[in-house]
Amino acid sequence: MKRKTIVTLALAVSSFAPLGYSQEQKAEQTAQKETPPREPSASELSKRETVSSAFLRGMKYQEYQIRSAAEAMPEEKYVYRPAEGKFKNEKPEFGPAEVRTFAEQVKHVACANFAFAAELDGQKPPEACDKGGPSPAKSKKELLIYLRDSFGAIRSSLNRLDAKNMFEPIEGPYAGPNTRLGLATVIVWHAADHYGQMTLYLRMNGIVPPASRPDPPPVQDKY
Repeated sequence: MKRKTIVTLALAVSSFAPLGYSQEQKAEQTAQKETPPREPSASELSKRETVSSAFLRGMKYQEYQIRSAAEAMPEEKYVYRPAEGKFKNEKPEFGPAEVRTFAEQVKHVACANFAFAAELDGQKPPEACDKGGPSPAKSKKELLIYLRDSFGAIRSSLNRLDAKNMFEPIEGPYAGPNTRLGLATVIVWHAADHYGQMTLYLRMNGIVPPASRPDPPPVQDKY
């Protein structure tokens, strides 16, 4: 009986030991997740900063704001247009006279991103991005994929910007004539400009933009 009792106790202890260890590990992992990574100081940034990293850092915020806003708007609200029909008789030099729907905002940003990326890379950009562009994307899912891919193209093009080529001339219908550096500033400005419009569309439909929430959700990788 004694031997049996000892064996039973040994098995009990061995069965609880890994459980306690895994709980400690889990607690440590949870603590690591709750502790945000420390932001580098300005001095630390300056030691490894490049032309492309500076623009990519700014573009990272714009990408999150726009893509998260596009995800947050319900699909049935993608046809929402503020001030319906009030500007049909205006004749602007660029863009539609009528205020864009939310879907048209998303599509315009995506087309413009591809256009800017093409110009930075010396390629032919898509036509008529101010009027919707050539992409057939229409549903929310199609537009989210189009938008996601456009920011991928922008990141790739900006990553090739450096101190040697930043003053090279850029010719094209979008923000040209310009330099590579000048076009890069337009890219960040353009995204911020349309996010400012998109966030109003969300607010007018009772939706708090994800970027303005206390705990902003991550954007999706796949749709």
